[in-house]
Amino acid sequence: MITEKIEIKEAPRENRLDVFLTVEKTEYSRSFWQNKIKNGSVLVNGQKVKTGFLLTVGDCITIDIQAAKEVAARPQNIALDILYEDNDIIVVNKPQGMVVHPAAGNEENTLVNALLYHCDDLSGINGEIRPGIVHRLDKDTSGVLVVAKNDQAHIALAKQLKEHKMQKTYWALVKGGIGEQKGSIDAPIGRHAIQRKKMAVDAESGRQAITHYEVLERFRYYTLLQVQIETGRTHQIRVHLAYINHPIAGDPVYGGKCNLHLAGQALHAKKLGFYHPIHGNYMEIEAPLPAYWPKMIDAVKRE
Repeated sequence: MITEKIEIKEAPRENRLDVFLTVEKTEYSRSFWQNKIKNGSVLVNGQKVKTGFLLTVGDCITIDIQAAKEVAARPQNIALDILYEDNDIIVVNKPQGMVVHPAAGNEENTLVNALLYHCDDLSGINGEIRPGIVHRLDKDTSGVLVVAKNDQAHIALAKQLKEHKMQKTYWALVKGGIGEQKGSIDAPIGRHAIQRKKMAVDAESGRQAITHYEVLERFRYYTLLQVQIETGRTHQIRVHLAYINHPIAGDPVYGGKCNLHLAGQALHAKKLGFYHPIHGNYMEIEAPLPAYWPKMIDAVKRE
């Protein structure tokens, strides 16, 4: 059994177990965690507890990761844009519109389905639903993403991610003109209080999130940014840029609706820097911009 442990070292802002896990592990819904708590896949101090159990300092939560799955992915012959591959990792350029892993109601045509067809094996740490997946990109965010082929590689990459040693660089086209050349956004992010599929800046119960940006080019109604993130919260860049009133073009969820006829937010993970999980050499891998970007930039120049 592969497990993950969370030790409560300071008083949690959300101390009810199911709410705490929803905030801590934002990729899962509250109902998902409630089901896992009820079937014993989540224990506190080694004991099965109720969903409303109140956590205190010193408690230890144990999660059965293998049990934390909703569907099992199947291999599908879907083309991959492979940027780098060896015996331990595979780095791909994920296209806009592709979901990273299966979930209820969206069980096929994901990156994981394609990877399972291409690779003989992927790490099993995240169970059958997320094999090899160390970090994610939103469905409509394109760009570079590293996947682990074995558990040793997965553990090493996850450690880099947790310790902020993985360097992520994005390009984003945002609405409006940004005056300063560089800036940083340090604002905690949590799940939206009402719209549970959205995230929001939340000073009381959100988790720390830090985003840095630099202007690459200015247009009349838009600004092209290079963005780097220190943390990896769900929808972080989208939420932070909307928070400073410059939502990403093409992002209707966070206020980026525009007349550029985009299929999704104009956000591309352009470069990923990390240490190889086995031999330790530092690597930087870039993903070329999607085909729609030159057309999009031409369109904003004409406005």
